Amino acid sequence: MITLTLLHPIKSTPIQSWKFDNESVIRIGRATDNNVVLYSAVVSRHHVELRRVGLQWKIINLGTNGTYLKGSPITQVTAEDGVIFSLARSGPQIQIHLAKSKSKVSADSQKLPSDIPVPETDADTVTAEDVTKPIPLPQTSLEPEVGKKGYRS
Repeated sequence: MITLTLLHPIKSTPIQSWKFDNESVIRIGRATDNNVVLYSAVVSRHHVELRRVGLQWKIINLGTNGTYLKGSPITQVTAEDGVIFSLARSGPQIQIHLAKSKSKVSADSQKLPSDIPVPETDADTVTAEDVTKPIPLPQTSLEPEVGKKGYRS
């Protein structure tokens, strides 16, 4: 399972999450045929693709404005749990959470009593089946305006 979390552009706090259990390819962009639809001027119609390759996930840039990892543009990288990538230099940030393989469940966790209640999922968590409409993003930019203090040409 892979969970994608859209982060607030300034606070880096979660805004919304999507969980995918069985998909081998997840597409993110402005077009409505993507698994995750984000409306932002810097996001391409088909901006980034996450592709499962064996037990790993690859982040593949498809966007005109690029996909960035730790401030550097990427074409394709292997995703690690907790990694944050940006759609365009100052665009939406998405964090990846990778679930541990079921084959790696510890023996201690299997000894838990079966009558322990399982908590419901968070209201902010959305499964792939729940995604039905695009999410508008705030029109904020981390780039200073021309003429403002701190602008470099």
